[in-house]
Amino acid sequence: MQFLKLIWRGALRHKLRTGLTVTGLVVAILSFGLLQTIVDAWYAGANAAAPNRLVTRNAVSLVFPMPINYREKIRAVPGVQAVAAANWFGGTYRDTTMRNFFPQFAVDAVSYFAMYPEYRIDPDAFHAFLRDRKGVVVGRKLADTHGFRVGDPIPLKGTIFPGDWEFTVRAIYDPGESTTDTSAMFFHFDYLNETLKRRSPRRADRVGVFVVAIDDVSRAAEVSHAIDELFRNSTAETLTETERAFQIGFAKQTEAIVVAIRLVSFVVIAIILAVMANTMAMTARERTAEYATLKAIGFQPAYVAGLILGESLAIACIGAALGIALTFPIGEWFSAQMGTLFPVFEVSQGTVALQVVCALIVGLAAAALPMRRAAKVRIVDGLRAIG
Repeated sequence: MQFLKLIWRGALRHKLRTGLTVTGLVVAILSFGLLQTIVDAWYAGANAAAPNRLVTRNAVSLVFPMPINYREKIRAVPGVQAVAAANWFGGTYRDTTMRNFFPQFAVDAVSYFAMYPEYRIDPDAFHAFLRDRKGVVVGRKLADTHGFRVGDPIPLKGTIFPGDWEFTVRAIYDPGESTTDTSAMFFHFDYLNETLKRRSPRRADRVGVFVVAIDDVSRAAEVSHAIDELFRNSTAETLTETERAFQIGFAKQTEAIVVAIRLVSFVVIAIILAVMANTMAMTARERTAEYATLKAIGFQPAYVAGLILGESLAIACIGAALGIALTFPIGEWFSAQMGTLFPVFEVSQGTVALQVVCALIVGLAAAALPMRRAAKVRIVDGLRAIG
């Protein structure tokens, strides 16, 4: 108890210095947590992918479509349970700012939603969506961001598919899991296809991707190969991969940004380590005579070193606790400001664990050299020292 009291009094001896150091730690731990959460959000789609879902796309590039008749051929492949066509729509809502951006997909409604049980939709609302060819299903986060309610119109200006498009909200889906993306809008593929037949017949009966449900996860590679073999040497060869691999492919297109964010997060920790080390070095230098006195009256060098280590860890832990506590509310605020740019923005247990580990490393590393010097100082030299 006396040992802890000495540590606490030592930490509060220079309240301004300690306060500024703790503030720096709070900012560093908070920044580290937010940056790591941004990286996690970047890979949220891949982390939420189901192992029993495959994605088939054009082997050349995602921008090249495939014929709609591939759907039935894929459905006939052994091991395939269901197939759903999906097209990225890319319409503009209100303006082109990121605040108003959200994903929009034209899908085979019945088969697509059957493959995504994590999308929780009221059955009556879903039936209303199925009956309305211009109806859409929107995610809860998207609805909250833009204030969408069932029955509200959503006008979009087409970019990939030019023209003015009018939709009506018929259902809102909720997340089945914390990692479920609820920022998207889904509408009927048939409506898109029928409209294209009138406006641009050459672009009709074309599909961006096919989402494939399989009955045995262990056969994912086998089924993927069988699908691709069906269309080998055709005008639109395919590449079939797991949903996770498909999502990671998107993330890797911006991998340089992700690496930069990770690097910055650790640079922040390195900077606060330097600040903390300087604080502990100043503290140890000022108290050299006190440490020599403790040695003179019989305290062991390990006890003296323990005081420095304890003070350093106490400051680091206080800063980390405050930084971690602030990460959650500030993370929620940041997510709200970003709208649907980050569909899933959740501070994970892994991020909190990293924050704790970084704080402990800072506390230990900052105390290492002052501990060594205080433990080795000779009593005579220490008593002569002037802080």
